[in-house]
Amino acid sequence: MEDDNIPTPAPLVEVTRGSITESRHRGHVVAVDGSGQIVARLGAPETVTYLRSSAKPLQAVPLVATGAADRFKFTPQEIAVACGSHSGEPLHEETVAAMLRKTGLDMSALKCGAHEPFSKEAALELREHGVEPRVLQNNCSGKHTGMLALALHLGGATETYDQPDNPAQLAIARTIEQFSGVPREDIAVGVDGCGVPVFGVTVRAMALMYARLVAPPGSFGAETRAACARIVAAMRAHPELVGGTRERLDTELMRVAAGVISKVGAEGVYTVGVEPSARWPRGLGLALKIEDGEDRRARPTVVIESLRQLGVLDDATFEQLAPYSKFVVSNHCGDAVGEVRASFELKQ
Repeated sequence: MEDDNIPTPAPLVEVTRGSITESRHRGHVVAVDGSGQIVARLGAPETVTYLRSSAKPLQAVPLVATGAADRFKFTPQEIAVACGSHSGEPLHEETVAAMLRKTGLDMSALKCGAHEPFSKEAALELREHGVEPRVLQNNCSGKHTGMLALALHLGGATETYDQPDNPAQLAIARTIEQFSGVPREDIAVGVDGCGVPVFGVTVRAMALMYARLVAPPGSFGAETRAACARIVAAMRAHPELVGGTRERLDTELMRVAAGVISKVGAEGVYTVGVEPSARWPRGLGLALKIEDGEDRRARPTVVIESLRQLGVLDDATFEQLAPYSKFVVSNHCGDAVGEVRASFELKQ
């Protein structure tokens, strides 16, 4: 018996082999302008799911707006890595280590744990030398260092910076409420993979958050609006610190698409903000959720195709992102036997 409360996803990606479609990925896509007006959709935009790492640029807003980033003299590069899910390359480790030194803390203060770096080269080097992954290689180490700095600035205990009642996490929760338009008591709160609070809102609210990040409304305070501008500028100027130097969609998208910031989230979540333009004078936010959480072949395909249909990517930019827009299905001999491709039209 079907549960009528389960949102109905839309087919988004086909995986073909020969003459038949072997698999499909379904999900939800929505784009809104700065007023919250839906301009395109597919599936059920009111589906509630966790922001996961797509929250990171919003989690950095109080770091900048409260003056904590200035107190510790964080550079645009350091603000960018605080917003990122970095690949654990030497560049990322060095940037986070510099942030920690400015706060007077060291890596022992970080509570994000360690995992093998996303960078294939960095992971291979660890394996070849029989070395365990380092905490600075955790993709969330920049975010956690920003949270430590915020806790210090607000007079909170650094030992509990990851707890929901710490002043740093309370400031972040207020930011999520402000940008999403969802009262705090209605926001689902869980524990993210790195141990800090993670927020559950609708896919539509996620899109609104990114529209407001690139074009904050006048009702937001001057400090918040200025923080948004600095965060967007840092991400766009240093996309390799948000993702990595190689094979990271966040990074490549921001490198080639004018006025775009993008942020991946776990379990098939992705968010994009498009700065105000002639077509989108109030900015644009795009959010999507792949229902089965697939994040390697379905998610990038849907991101690129959605931005193409919205007119954010012209033909030349779309071509530059071709490695992420569809994928060849090969057999073990290396022969092409099918493909992974977008199979949807947004309702605009």
